[in-house]
Amino acid sequence: QVQLVETGGGLVQPGGSLRLSCAASGSIISIGNMGWYRQAPGKQRELVAIITIAGQPDYADSVKGRFTISRDNAKNTVYLQMNSLKPEDTAVYYCIAKGLAYGGFFDSWGQGTQVTVSS
Repeated sequence: QVQLVETGGGLVQPGGSLRLSCAASGSIISIGNMGWYRQAPGKQRELVAIITIAGQPDYADSVKGRFTISRDNAKNTVYLQMNSLKPEDTAVYYCIAKGLAYGGFFDSWGQGTQVTVSS
């Protein structure tokens, strides 16, 4: 079993910043891609950003230039730095990780953290 725990969500004013963290724990051998999805009320879950084990990032067009994804492989942790936040960024943010554990391959999701952008 691999568990993902997100932290760092909250309420922020438009134009502000937040940093999300997601730590993976369990019987992990290696982690491949890590990333972030989000789901706003009444909308489908969408990919926000993803990063490979080599550190190559990819972003949704809606967040390019404002969000930065990074990871610390030694800590099995992925981060999402969110700047210039807009009300439309309001959503529950979920982290994901895929890799290999002693029990086999895993594809895990975190429980989600709420991000609210409002004045």
